[in-house]
Amino acid sequence: MGSVSEVSWASDPFGYLGRHDGVVRAFQPGALGIEFVSPKTGRRLGQLSEVSPGLFRGEIKPSTPYALKILWPGRAQVTEDVYGFGPVLSQADLEAIRGGEPVALDDRLGARPWVLDGVEGVAFSVWAPNARRVSLVGDFNSWDGARHPMRLRHEAGVWEIFIPRLVAGERYKFDIHGADGVVRRKADPMARASETPPATASIVAPPLEHAWADQDWMAGRAGRHHAGAAISIYEIHAGSWRRPWDGHAFHDWDALADQLIPYVTGLGFTHVQLMPIMEHPFGGSWGYQPLGQFSPSARYGSAKALARFVDRCHQAGLGVLLDWVPAHFPSDAHGLERFDGTALYEHADPKEGFHPDWNTLIYNLGRDEVATFLIASALYWLERFHIDGLRVDAVASMLYRDYSRKAGEWTPNIHGGRENLESIAFLRRLNAAVGEHVPGAITIAEESTAWPGVTTPVDQGGLGFSFKWNMGWMNDTLRYMRRDPVHRGWHGGDLGFGLTYAFSERFVLPLSHDEVVHGKGSLLSKMPGDRWRQFANLRALLALMWAHPGKKLLFMGGEIGQRREWNHDGELDWALLEEAEHAGLQRLVGDLNRIYRQEGALHHTDADPRGFSWIAENHDRDGVFVFERCSFHGGAPILVAVNMTPEPQHQRRVRVAHAGRWSEILNTDAALYGGGDIGNQGAVTALSEPDGAALDLTLPPLAAVFLRYQGPSA
Repeated sequence: MGSVSEVSWASDPFGYLGRHDGVVRAFQPGALGIEFVSPKTGRRLGQLSEVSPGLFRGEIKPSTPYALKILWPGRAQVTEDVYGFGPVLSQADLEAIRGGEPVALDDRLGARPWVLDGVEGVAFSVWAPNARRVSLVGDFNSWDGARHPMRLRHEAGVWEIFIPRLVAGERYKFDIHGADGVVRRKADPMARASETPPATASIVAPPLEHAWADQDWMAGRAGRHHAGAAISIYEIHAGSWRRPWDGHAFHDWDALADQLIPYVTGLGFTHVQLMPIMEHPFGGSWGYQPLGQFSPSARYGSAKALARFVDRCHQAGLGVLLDWVPAHFPSDAHGLERFDGTALYEHADPKEGFHPDWNTLIYNLGRDEVATFLIASALYWLERFHIDGLRVDAVASMLYRDYSRKAGEWTPNIHGGRENLESIAFLRRLNAAVGEHVPGAITIAEESTAWPGVTTPVDQGGLGFSFKWNMGWMNDTLRYMRRDPVHRGWHGGDLGFGLTYAFSERFVLPLSHDEVVHGKGSLLSKMPGDRWRQFANLRALLALMWAHPGKKLLFMGGEIGQRREWNHDGELDWALLEEAEHAGLQRLVGDLNRIYRQEGALHHTDADPRGFSWIAENHDRDGVFVFERCSFHGGAPILVAVNMTPEPQHQRRVRVAHAGRWSEILNTDAALYGGGDIGNQGAVTALSEPDGAALDLTLPPLAAVFLRYQGPSA
């Protein structure tokens, strides 16, 4: 803002510009002239004179309605006087914002199509309490920061302005004159839409209007999310599951729905989990470095299209979970970094505010406004888009002040400890807010340590998550599966140890995207041996996972035996399904989901230790694991036997609780899955013995069998 006259009034533009005692002032640098016109008829009412470069002055009766006709080179613009409007936000609005009400932020901040004093336009408001001044810029004012300085509402540190006759679709940013004297051009933290990267402007979004048809799903959602429900999650990256054939970089939400929903429901998954879809500048971050916490990524289409996608999923009986990232954010110049010339969203001290693992900044969750901003984001996705739950990323990094830091690189809490008290309070507040505002929705913690009470309710001293990823199970199990079967007998504890804590939390068993990137190889490539053994091992692993207590999560490609690591710039190798082994693996996943959902014994007691009992746990280091799952809510017991050696076992004596017929309901060595078809010919009979009952099983090599108790023999 270079004009001397402009600088003199820019700190209080509404006190100087507009109409005051019959005198109207307008600052329009570059204008050839300005006239008063009737807002209804366009009739000329008078003229303003340029009294200094860009500053125009004219007189009009205080009671006369007027608009301004601004004469630009080659065109004329008619608009109401921006500085003739009163405040956008009421005192109640400001009190709600200042009081830390998340819903207030969602309803009142950002860019909102609005009607003020009977005039249609767009209201803009942004929190920047330490800024010296803030101006709105966009296509509508040639990105000139001199033309639309905003009003500061001191009570809440919020700057606001109403631009008449503006409509949805306009690009905009804020020019923020920081407390440090630096002018930064920033995107709107509360934007509901953004340009497609690498462009970085915010976009005025229309109100999200969608006629929801998922009432049945929403009414029954809570019953699908309790600890005893069958929850099987298919994790995808929306941009690389499939690529369109029409030359576009990504499918939009409608095209994705056309293909993804029948595929995922056909395989029997209960939920699809989308890696972060909040707007993010760098595609290679896979969304885990978001800046648009309220903005669906333009890569995949509009907010309305996302709503249609979720609605279609629900109508097909499929839940939708989102990855959500409150642990860190990137330092891109248009983002939150030093937003108002101070460390507003982040910590000032890099020992607290910089993440060494990801070269990103860390939210200052001890600042109430920042915590409220993030909780407002969480509720926005859950409420506005009917999202069924959030998987909260990198919770472990939030809980510990010394996470991934050496001695001297972190600051203890007020008690001298390593626990991040502010993050703990935030997570509890988040989960309490979700429970209050969105009953039936769930939160899932990616928490990789033994932090106690992650899924314990907040009112009982826990963090309040619905479920927690079982990273210990994942690490131990994959370490075991990588071993040559010759050596597995010596490492049976890798599979058995997880059962010592399997019921300490409500767990999800994850084979996620993190296990198939950065040189780790695909699931199939982790398996030892030749082609036959790799497929047999992977089939056994998946069956063991589906039989183990805990909900299930599988990253896309695992179900078809993807050989290559996941590449976010490509798509899955769908042509592999032309090969029998890959098609058989996909068929197995579908059958595992079907059995998991049908058999209460495999999900009712996922969080109840009474529903699991070992029968054989690598006895004599033989690589054989046998256990029983049962339900206390109806349904027959399920016997699971897994042979992790490459040699079949015949007449393997197994003790069971019930004499009678046991039907073989799944065998991963079946020919239809690509196996050698060694099994139990459909059923075995357990005979009574003095101290119980026993049956003789045939255990195929590198395979799992499930048997369902049918009742006493005739």
